Order: sequence, then C-alpha cells, then structure tokens
Amino acid sequence: MALLLAALLLLLGLAALAVAARRKAWAGTAVYGGTAAACGVIALWAVVALAGRSAPAALTLPMGIPWIGAHLRVDGLSAFFLLVVGFGGVTASLFGWGYERAHAHADGHAASGPVLPFFPLFLAGMSLVLLADDAFTFLVSWEFMSLASWLLVLSTHRESETPDAARLYLVMASAGTACLLLAFGVLAGGLGDYRFDAIRAHAPQGGAAALTVLLVTLGAGSKAGLVPLHVWLPLAHPAAPSHVSALMSGVMTKVAVYVLVRVLFDLLGEPVWWWGGALMAAGAATAVMGVLYALMQDDVKRLLACSTIENIGVIVIALGLALVFKASHTPVIAALALSAALLHVVNHSLFKSLLFYVAGAVLTATGSRDLNRLGGLIHRMPVTAFLALVGAAAISALPPLNGFVGEWLLFQAILNAPTLPDWSLKIGIAVVGAAVALAAALAAACFVRFYGIAFLGRPRSAEAERAGEVSPAMRIGMLVPALLCVVLGVLPTPLIRLFEPAVRAMVDAGPFDDRAYQPWIWLSPTSAIGNSYNGLVMLAVIAVLSVVLVLVIHRQASDRVRWSTAWGCGHEEPDPLAVSQYSASSFAQPIRRVFGGTVFAARDHVEMPEPGDTRPATLTVTWTDPAWAFLFTPLRRAVDWLTRRADVLQFLTIRSYLTLMFAALVLVLILVAVVRP
Repeated sequence: MALLLAALLLLLGLAALAVAARRKAWAGTAVYGGTAAACGVIALWAVVALAGRSAPAALTLPMGIPWIGAHLRVDGLSAFFLLVVGFGGVTASLFGWGYERAHAHADGHAASGPVLPFFPLFLAGMSLVLLADDAFTFLVSWEFMSLASWLLVLSTHRESETPDAARLYLVMASAGTACLLLAFGVLAGGLGDYRFDAIRAHAPQGGAAALTVLLVTLGAGSKAGLVPLHVWLPLAHPAAPSHVSALMSGVMTKVAVYVLVRVLFDLLGEPVWWWGGALMAAGAATAVMGVLYALMQDDVKRLLACSTIENIGVIVIALGLALVFKASHTPVIAALALSAALLHVVNHSLFKSLLFYVAGAVLTATGSRDLNRLGGLIHRMPVTAFLALVGAAAISALPPLNGFVGEWLLFQAILNAPTLPDWSLKIGIAVVGAAVALAAALAAACFVRFYGIAFLGRPRSAEAERAGEVSPAMRIGMLVPALLCVVLGVLPTPLIRLFEPAVRAMVDAGPFDDRAYQPWIWLSPTSAIGNSYNGLVMLAVIAVLSVVLVLVIHRQASDRVRWSTAWGCGHEEPDPLAVSQYSASSFAQPIRRVFGGTVFAARDHVEMPEPGDTRPATLTVTWTDPAWAFLFTPLRRAVDWLTRRADVLQFLTIRSYLTLMFAALVLVLILVAVVRP
C-alpha cells in the first residue's frame, strides 16, 4: 500500500512539475517519463500481488470526512484493475511522448502543451477510484477522474468540435456522479455508515436493492457508454489527443466496469436473477447498436469510439450472465462468465489502445482522420500498417488473437444456459447469444472496412500520398500492446490464473470444481460441454495452413507476366484507380441500407445534374441517433421549459423566500420521520 501511495504521489508531483515547467523543452520528457515509471510500478505491484495471492491490504488516512478518515483498500479485484490502469498508463506515456513531440515540432513550438499537467492527474484519479474503500473517498476520486479527463478533452479547444463535446461530457459525467451519490446513499441506509465493510454487513434488500441496481447502472453505465447513455462518447473520445483517447476508451471505461462489479457482486450481497437479465438486455442492445454506430462513421477516431460501445456491451452481457448464474447457485458457470468479462476487460484495453495509437500515427502522418482521404498507407507506413492489422484482427475476434479467446469464453458461458431452471432465462440467453454473434460479425465487417480503406488501395488524397512512418517512440508504444494481443491469444490461461481469486471472491462460491481452470496451455471452461482451447495448437494450425496455401498458389498460378490498363470507370486523370476505388461510404452502404433505414432513419440523397451540366453529382447520407431523437432532445426541451417557468423565482420577495425555506424544512422533517426505522 505504501508503494502504491508513493506512485500516486509521484503522479501528483509530476502534474505540479508540468505546471511549473510547462514552457521548458524538457518538461514533456520528464512528465511522460515519470508517469510511465509510476504506472510501471503500479502495474508491477499488481502482478506481484495477484501472483502471490496477497491478502487484502487496508489503510486509513487522516483526511476526508471528520473523525472517519479516508479508507483505502486493495484486494484481488482492485489489484486486477490497477494492472489495467498501470499498463495502459505506461504505453500511453510512451506513445504520448512521441505524439506530442511530433505535433509540437510540426507546429513550431516546444514539446509541451495543455495535456501535460492533467495527464498524470487523470491516471492518479483512476487509481484512487480503485483504491477507495468508502463512499466519500470513492465519489471524490470519481469526480477527480472525471474533471481531469474533461480538461484533457478541452486541451484541443481550438478545434471547432471540442467545446460542444467537452460540454456534453461534463453534463453526462455530472449526471452519472449524481446517480452514484444517490446509490451510495441508499446503500448506507439509515445507519449512515459509508464504509464499504459496513455496507457489506447491512446490504439493502427488496426495493432499496432494486433502486441501487438502477442507479449504479445509470451512473457507471454513463461513464462506460451503455446505450442510450453513450451520446457523449463518440464526441469526447475523438476530440482528445490520441493517447488520451486511448486511456479514455481503453482504460477509463474499465474503471466504470469495476464499479459495476464492486457494487453488484460485492456490496449488494446475494443477487436476484433479474439484475443479470436487465444487464444482459442492456448489454445486448449496446453491443449491436455500438457496432452499427461504428459502421456509419467515416472519422477514424469516432469509429473506434463507437466500437468501444460495442465492446462494453459484450462485457456487460458477461457480467449479467455471471449474476444470473450466481443467483441460480451455479458458481462454476458464474465464475466462467465473470472470467470472460474480466478477460475481455484486458483484451479490449489492449487492442483498443493499440488502434487509437494507430489512429494517432495516421493523423500525425497525414493530418486527416477521414477514411475517404486515406488509402495506400501500407506502402508508406508498413510498420504501422502491420500493427494496425494485428489490432483489427484482434478486435474482430479472429484466432489466435486475444479477442477470440474472450468471446469464445463468453460463448462457453452462454452455451451453459440449459443448466438454468427457468425456461424464460434459457430462451433469453439464447437471444442474447444471437445478439453477440451478430455484433461479432458486424465488428469484423467494420474493421475490414477500416483497414481496407485506410491502408489498402491507392491514396485518396495528396496527404496520404506524402505520408511517412512515425517516430520510434510511437512505434514502440504500438508494438507493446500488439505483442500482448498475440501472447494473450496464444496463452490466456496464466492471465486467467492471475484474476482467479478475484473471480472466486465475487461469485462467493468458496471451493468449487477446479476443472474450470486447466493448467498452463489448455483452457477447458467446464466439464459439462467438452470444448477446450489451445492457443499454441491454433497458432500452429494457422501457420501450417498459411504456408500450404502460399505454396499451392505459387505452384498452381501462372508465372506469365500480363500487362493491361485497368478500367477506371471512365476516369483517366490523374489516377483513375484512386478515383474509382471503393470509399468508406460505399463499403458501408449495404449494411446501412439493411439496418440504418429502420434503426437510424438513414437516407441517401442523390443530386444528379442534367446531361451537359458540368456540376458534379453528389451523394449525401443523413441519419439520426435514436438516443437523441427519442430521449435527449425531448429531455432538453423539458429542461428548457422548466427553467423558463422557474425563472420567476428570482423575482420573489423576501417573505416569499422565507416561506419556501420553511416549507422545504417541513418537507425534509416529514421525510426523515417516514424513512427513519
């Protein structure tokens, strides 16, 4: 615990250093290097604690609420998420150092900017959320994390889209915090003790527990990006610098997942099956809608941000499954589903951070995030293109990469639905499984589109034509998560072994059948279904088949060289193939017409000039997010109406104000008298 506090103090000190030496040329190197060191300490400590099965460590600091103090605690669950935060901070610091230097040199000023002071503060805030062991410390840390990330989004305030994105993010973050504040108030109950130990000992029941589930899902779901609370995410994540976007999408959303696990599996006691059913329904809608949002995007960073919504939906589905099996007293399958959720937490933090780094590298090399202005980058940025291929294959759940293992483990839990006693649950889980399969297929199409349009084909703009490889620091920042995507896909069992104690504690099963965790290279989830996964065998089979395929093609294909002019759809100058090749919009058009017409009210508007008219033909695509159309726009109008009506309150007399205060006091006393046991 002392080591963790020292690392957090170092992060706070680096923020102060960044403020003091912001204009110095060495400030960026010092802050990013120190942040990487502090996060490395946190990640290494977490690995040692998890591997050594360390007992929970607790500490009370003389600050916070008077006579109570700030309670900090580390157990297996918080140590696992500290590993995710620490490792994400290391790679983001390394990539961010190169990214900031490249953009600073391009702009002609020192390699430091408005990101520098808040970057270590953001990581410190996320770490403090995971360490908090009382509601007051948790909420202060949560707000600290939210404000630091909001300021990081505002660091690009000169861009036209940033102010609106930051404003929406602040509103959604404040609403989420309000829900969490009310949730902890319900958890504390009449005792008013906000320590997590006291909440565990007196967990609410019945309606109070149901209200807590609703409030926590709204509060943490708004930060994670659950539909329909996702509206800030496609705006705020792209507005931030790329290494900050990687932290927000790959790491901060996982802190929100931690809150769901901590409250629903730990603080609330024995669950009820419908908690998991509600989470599965929300997760299924989020997964399918998120990938459809991504398919509609032409902005690379916005596409990746919408893809995060889909992956959060998959994680929430796994959490819902775990709650259902835990409520049904099936601890082995509950542990399997929770393991799938935690494994996907790590997997998503790796490949989504990698893909945001790739987006930052592309933006640095071309100055554009528009897919329709990219193309041909595989020849100009070969290292980045290869690492992008690893990330795209991993997020598409292709074997033998880590994305496949996480979703495979989730499907093993789904296939165990027949063990449940309730037929409605069996049917519901089958529907959820179909939604996961649909989301996985659409995700593969989404990232075939992303990689094919951005890296293959011909350059679609002069910027893409002039692109070159990025700096070594940025390439190393991308290489590390790419390697882990491969390693965890081939050997996932050691990672599962690391968080096994946390899983056992959350499902509250005690000793159970250990066949769910086969040693070393074999992953055999349950004995009920005879499926197992061996990443090394999968890797060997794919390698052998690839070699055989290459040999067959070279042996059977003609070796004659044939030259001809490719048809360019009537275009001749300057490069007919660049003009006539598929664009991002044309690639997504079939899927947009299948799903978008009903879900997003998507419409294609074609303007075709008359023969002889030299004006170009235009195609305009319009679509509407149903969350805005059916929830937030009516809500905004209602708030505007109420504020106009409440505006008269500022013109009342002193007598009227005193009367209102007296009425409010009487109302509070009545509520206390009714609620008090």
